[in-house]
Amino acid sequence: QVQLVESGGGSVQTGGSLRLSCAASGYTYSSYCMGWFRQAPGKEREGVASIDIDGSTTYADSLKGRFTISRDNAKNTLYLQMNSLKPEDTAMYYCARAITYGGSCDFGYWGQGTQVTVSS
Repeated sequence: QVQLVESGGGSVQTGGSLRLSCAASGYTYSSYCMGWFRQAPGKEREGVASIDIDGSTTYADSLKGRFTISRDNAKNTLYLQMNSLKPEDTAMYYCARAITYGGSCDFGYWGQGTQVTVSS
């Protein structure tokens, strides 16, 4: 059974940093593309970043340079380092796993989310 458990959210002031973690279990972690998504109140869920099984990464254009996604296959853990946070980054952040084995980033498994709140 796939389980994705996020942690590391919280409240910070503008310009602060947070590192989110996602502990994965129930499958061969290194064999699937992983990603982070977020959803702000009243808005649709949007993609933040993804990391493929070979370590290649993609980011939402608006977040390049501030957010960094990484994965530790030995620890079955996904990370999102968020720097220079802005109030518009306030959202629930979700960890996601691809449905397809071996590198297709077709996300279909989701964690419960961790809240990030940035105050001005």
